[in-house]
Amino acid sequence: MEFFKTGKVLIFVLLLSAFSGASAQETMVTAFKESYTLEQNGAYAKAIEKLKSIYDENSYEINLRLGWLNYQAGQFYESKSFYSKAIALKPYAIEPKLGMAYPAYALGKTEEVISLYQMILEIDPQNTIANYRMGLLYYYKGSYEKAESYFEKVINLYPFDYDSLIMFAWTKLKLQKNKEAKVLFTKALLNKPDDASALEGLGYIK
Repeated sequence: MEFFKTGKVLIFVLLLSAFSGASAQETMVTAFKESYTLEQNGAYAKAIEKLKSIYDENSYEINLRLGWLNYQAGQFYESKSFYSKAIALKPYAIEPKLGMAYPAYALGKTEEVISLYQMILEIDPQNTIANYRMGLLYYYKGSYEKAESYFEKVINLYPFDYDSLIMFAWTKLKLQKNKEAKVLFTKALLNKPDDASALEGLGYIK
């Protein structure tokens, strides 16, 4: 009889644990849902507080979301802090590194942004977002040869992507590779006829 009593207690404990777990998950889903609604209405502070009310430092998802919401709220240091926690929880994840680049860039930490994209490219060398943004960073730094190599990787994967075509074309022009630039500007016009940037670029080529 004692065995059955012990068994009943064990079953009760397991059921209670399962119920508590399900309840916690439902609470988290509700909090996330409400945070999205608040974000859409521009109420970033309230969205942040909604998630902080269920905050768990070991939750990758909560830290990632708080990183984004704090960035949206203009709280860049707080944003970086939450993104850092998400990165620590999942070191091989790409999304928190992409996310952390936003507040880092907003704070003028260009070298940190470059480091983040390099970390991503070590994990995923073909990542188009990181390659494209590395190209942009080096282009606006005036390092056109470096920019060229990153834009080329994206173009090889997405040959008809307008953003990549136009930046690759301008990079070629800056490097005085006019024939290649002309071809790329023309392709950009196939994607966006009468595009002002492409027409301007072609105007510099004799």
